[in-house]
Amino acid sequence: MPITIITTYVIIYKIIPEYFIQKRYFLFGLYSLYTFIISAYLIVISVFYGLIYLSDFQYANMAPISRNILFVGTAVYLVVIVVSAFKLLKLNLKHAEKTKKLETKILETQLKLKEQELNYLKMQIHPHFLFNTLNTMYGFALKKADETPEMILKLSNLLDYLLYKIDKPFVLLTDEINYIKDYIELEKMRFNDTLDINFKYNDASESTKIAPMLLLTFVENSFKHGRLKNSQLTIKINLFCTIESILFSIENTCSKSETKNKGIGLQNIKKRLDLLYKDNYKLKIDDDETIFKVNLELK
Repeated sequence: MPITIITTYVIIYKIIPEYFIQKRYFLFGLYSLYTFIISAYLIVISVFYGLIYLSDFQYANMAPISRNILFVGTAVYLVVIVVSAFKLLKLNLKHAEKTKKLETKILETQLKLKEQELNYLKMQIHPHFLFNTLNTMYGFALKKADETPEMILKLSNLLDYLLYKIDKPFVLLTDEINYIKDYIELEKMRFNDTLDINFKYNDASESTKIAPMLLLTFVENSFKHGRLKNSQLTIKINLFCTIESILFSIENTCSKSETKNKGIGLQNIKKRLDLLYKDNYKLKIDDDETIFKVNLELK
């Protein structure tokens, strides 16, 4: 019994934690071999102790269980193996629990980082969008144009969307479409006859949602960086919704010098797409001498 206890304790509290768990397999095998040799030697000594001191060298007087050294050794090592297996199971469960907690913390940290990055990107969009829109209003105010009150109303709708809807992770696609139409109306007032715009879309389902200002930023970018060709800025927008995806495309006339720098808008969109849609989107940007075109597919 003392040999069984000592051998078991050495295995489960010393050899397994310090060598097997740490993947030091050579030392684990070496020290396991040492333990086996020493414990086997002690088993033999204990059997002879029973023969000499307890049985007066009379084999017939020995306890039946002590007469077979092989049986005694098997019994001892069977106990050691069973207890070691339970120890390994316990360590494995403990390690799995720690790993799960660590993975949970990592996921929570990644989620918080993504939320912070999204908030940072949205904070950039606010002044970027407002600056361009207020510039348009400023021009109308200087001219004292009759369209100024209507323009303020459209801007009010856009600000409502900007201030209250953009904080949500997703909004209805129908809302995004309505605010794109309001923004286009604002720009029509600014460009007058120099704007040729065509916005085609189908009726989206009331349950279809999209990240706020995702498509609107593309539209705003086309007005900001588009250039007149033959005295007109031409913009074509297509938005079609299917059961599986949202298909959006926009193209505008431009000059090569302007397409080299598209501001923070497109950079933010790419980052937001990576964060919100990851592998569930396709973005293609074609940039030639006279046309700047974007194709976006959201799964």
